[in-house]
Amino acid sequence: MKFKRSNLFFILAILMSFALVLAACAPAAEEPVVEEPVVEEVMTFKLGLLGPFSGPSAQTGKQFKGGATMALEEYDYKVGPYTIEPVWIDSQSDPAKASQAYEQAVVQDGIQAGALNWHSSVAVAVMEVTAKHEIPHIFGFGATEKVNETFASDTAKYGYWALKGWPTPAKLGNKYVDALEYYIAQGVYAPAAKTVAVYGEDTDWGRSFGAGIIELFEAAGWEVVSEEYFPLEQTEFYPFLNKLKDLNPAVIAGTSTAPPSITALIKQADEVGLESLIIADGLGWVDFCSLTGDSATNVIDQIAGWSGDAGFAFAAEFESRYELAPSTSSAGLAHDGTKMFMEIAQAVYDQHGELTSELIQQFIEEEVWTGKWSMTDGLVMVEYKYTEETTPDPVVGPGFYTFPVLQYSFEGGKCLGKPIFPIEGAVQDLQVP
Repeated sequence: MKFKRSNLFFILAILMSFALVLAACAPAAEEPVVEEPVVEEVMTFKLGLLGPFSGPSAQTGKQFKGGATMALEEYDYKVGPYTIEPVWIDSQSDPAKASQAYEQAVVQDGIQAGALNWHSSVAVAVMEVTAKHEIPHIFGFGATEKVNETFASDTAKYGYWALKGWPTPAKLGNKYVDALEYYIAQGVYAPAAKTVAVYGEDTDWGRSFGAGIIELFEAAGWEVVSEEYFPLEQTEFYPFLNKLKDLNPAVIAGTSTAPPSITALIKQADEVGLESLIIADGLGWVDFCSLTGDSATNVIDQIAGWSGDAGFAFAAEFESRYELAPSTSSAGLAHDGTKMFMEIAQAVYDQHGELTSELIQQFIEEEVWTGKWSMTDGLVMVEYKYTEETTPDPVVGPGFYTFPVLQYSFEGGKCLGKPIFPIEGAVQDLQVP
């Protein structure tokens, strides 16, 4: 009996050992899997912003930079996972320097697209750089017909200067002549003779504007008695103005993109007692009143207004931030041109899940040039639209790209631009000196 009990204990010990071995060999219980959040890769897309940040048009450059910066901030500099990094390209108002700076921005800084530009001569020069490197560039302000002619000569090559932010001068300049003819017909304006002297900066823009306005005046029966162009940096106009005083044309009409130049001409015209009506296209592109004072009274210009409450809010914030009154034609359009790039970039990313130079250019050619895509939430124009018939220019006309004709008055230390034409939006009649 003793022997049997020992055997029993021995068997139990073996069974217990075997059970322990099995327990040790059993697979461990699986722990719950914790999924880590997906982190979206952050990428950078470099956007070249071209403008006259130094030189004779540096005031315009300040407007450009402020307007573009505020547009980028509206998107927090983001398109999908891409951070849009601005690269400021200083044209210095010089075609050769602008081309060199743009080349450097491509090769050294690695820009993948571009936007904005002020001078026509700069646009014509930089078109070669965008073509060489196949960089899509939108909303350049260079309005001259030379841009359109170059674009049309080889669209596959020069189509990278893809969308103009300012149409050719003749498409807008006709309103000056139409306004004068309207007020002559109404008996408000009765010049002794329909004579006009044309002036302007000696650049592609100045000569393009001059040629366009001459054609328009002559078509309306006006006689052109003088046509002169001057260097962009010129600020001494007394000999020229005394010559005009002797000619005594009913109107002098011209333009300059350099604030020191155009404001000096206006002030000196007042000093010599020139009695002609003055058309100074683009005087209001900058905050000019501190330079002209009441000499700007009765000067005629074409400047767009803000298209809605968002524009007025932008203007208030801009002036508060930069201590500079924003011009719709520089700060406002620079904002809208930058915004247009951001909207195009977002549309490209939404379609393809990535952002490249090639995809941006493809979208522009297939969607924007054809009129399928347009921008309707800008601050200045109601709608920015391009079609196969107008590209690279925007569609011009009511509800699209248009500038009213206005006349300045000096009131309470400020130069106020009051629309005089088209008559539907006029707040006063033409004032004759």
